[in-house]
Amino acid sequence: MSTGLFALLDDIATIAKVAAASLDDTAAAAAKAGAKAAGVVIDDAAVTPRYVTGFAAARELPIVGKIALGSVKNKLLYLLPGCLAISAFIPWAMTPLLMIGGTYLAFEGAEKLYEAIFGHHADDLIEGDPAAEIDPVAQEHAMVAGAIRTDLILSAEIMAIALASVAEVPLWERAVVLVAVALLITAGVYGAVALIVKMDDIGIALARRRNRLVQVLGRGLVRLMPPLLSALASIGTAAMLWVGGGIIVHGLETLGVAEPAHSLHALSTRAEAAAGPILGWLVSAGGSGLIGLAIGAVIVALLHFRADSA
Repeated sequence: MSTGLFALLDDIATIAKVAAASLDDTAAAAAKAGAKAAGVVIDDAAVTPRYVTGFAAARELPIVGKIALGSVKNKLLYLLPGCLAISAFIPWAMTPLLMIGGTYLAFEGAEKLYEAIFGHHADDLIEGDPAAEIDPVAQEHAMVAGAIRTDLILSAEIMAIALASVAEVPLWERAVVLVAVALLITAGVYGAVALIVKMDDIGIALARRRNRLVQVLGRGLVRLMPPLLSALASIGTAAMLWVGGGIIVHGLETLGVAEPAHSLHALSTRAEAAAGPILGWLVSAGGSGLIGLAIGAVIVALLHFRADSA
């Protein structure tokens, strides 16, 4: 009997070792997947603050919280089962679906650029537009909905990149990795966004301290925030264009259309060889952004033409 007990304990120990090794492998896979998606994470962090600016300070963190909760729902309730199902049954559909999302991002970025250049027409004002005189609660609801809609596309790209990096592991492990990536990336992105939008309040608190150096730092933060938020809004619009264009370019390459991916890669490689990786990235992102702008501009023009004809 004691022999059987020791054998059972030995089996349990063996299972525990296998489970521990499996968890280590899963953690490593999650880290690998998160690193692969880092570029889109930065774009996500750049896009989001533009949805929070223009509201009362007391509403900034609640709005960020609502968007973060919507992002978690996007990733866990819709994208996680969707990505796993697609990868298991119709893997060929992943690229076209991402390209549709990239086209929407390009359209939204081009539309924001159009509005920045030409302004709003009185009959074009919609709920969620800061220029429109509407109920603040409705405006907040519309802004949050717009942010969550944009997040869905960026999150889809993040989840797809993460899934592609662990395509060789079992299905259950893929699911664990995607959950880990979803939670960690959401916490990182929206934690950074919350810090950015509350930086002016932090500056005011520091400016009230007795320490002279701390006061100077606080006043500097207060003066810095308006141009920083304005710059982030512009970067957010640009990010929509270069991420959207990049998704489309990569999708075409995956489907066997070499151009324009081949030319962009060649140009960025030359730029990197001449002046370093930063210039190489700028050339690649700039080229993708121009392609995204061209596609988005066509859609914006068609929509405005249709509206003018109606």
